[in-house]
Amino acid sequence: MNIREEMLQLLKESGDSFVSGEEISKRLGVSRTAIWKHIEELREEGYIFEAVRRAGYRLISTPDVMIAEEIKVGLKTRSFGQEVHYYATIDSTQNKCQELAKAGAPEGTLVVADQQLGGKGRLGRVWHSPAGKNIYMSLLLRPVLELQKCPQLTLLTAVAIVETVRDVCGIQADIKWPNDILLDGKKICGILTELNAESDRINWLIIGMGINVNAELDDFAADVQKIATSLRIVNGAPLRRVSLIQGILRRLEHLYEQYVREGFEPIKELWEAHAITIGKRVTIRTLQGSLAGFAEGIDDAGVLLVRQDDGTVTKVYSADVEIHA
Repeated sequence: MNIREEMLQLLKESGDSFVSGEEISKRLGVSRTAIWKHIEELREEGYIFEAVRRAGYRLISTPDVMIAEEIKVGLKTRSFGQEVHYYATIDSTQNKCQELAKAGAPEGTLVVADQQLGGKGRLGRVWHSPAGKNIYMSLLLRPVLELQKCPQLTLLTAVAIVETVRDVCGIQADIKWPNDILLDGKKICGILTELNAESDRINWLIIGMGINVNAELDDFAADVQKIATSLRIVNGAPLRRVSLIQGILRRLEHLYEQYVREGFEPIKELWEAHAITIGKRVTIRTLQGSLAGFAEGIDDAGVLLVRQDDGTVTKVYSADVEIHA
């Protein structure tokens, strides 16, 4: 940890108690002048401290900021999120994560932004990314995995997000195959998985996550209001984005390690438990055309199985799915 991370952790652990400048100086191995400088920098970012002569400092309030120090303090993961790159504004967290991957960044590197100017979804679509409201982040993985199994990591990520929303917010979300998280039938999250590979191995895989956290109804265009919502709209109150990020990283790392040890079957069972697509009549739309039928489940590779009206079972690898009432 750097000095700011250590100082924030120390002040958070102290709760309502003051921590003297002398103690901070000894614990961190820096001068009191350096401590004051870091306190002032954090104040500029929205942190509120109380400073009392002879007593020291205590942390009064933490802003809803996704800076690296805030994400890493108390995270308790082995690799996911242990290296964080935060940007107030960026074109796309996916693009930046690709740059870092090419430069040799380690597995678990996280890129997070408060606003995206060129956010992207599946099939080259634009992902609307207003400032100060939501979570836009990309996680770098370097899995030893066969190429055909990569879509399984999208399903694994969906499980991690749904379970974190349940645990942190007390809200039960649903998964719509392959990469949408829904609340009351409206989208709150999309997942975009991109990879760089050679014929015999994966160089890296990047999982992008866009989560509507504190967006309000007016933040969505009129046509989008019909199909999208946010955790704040459903919850009725704003939520701390860092708490969600930390929860997702912890759950995602746990599931990823389980996946490496045990394969896809345990993840498949969890995914099916949260899936809203299974057992429903659906229309599948691809670049090659469309088909209708019943979504029977996913196979051991994570491919959607659709039984058409003539009894034919079709494997769907990538498509837009419309679920019928």
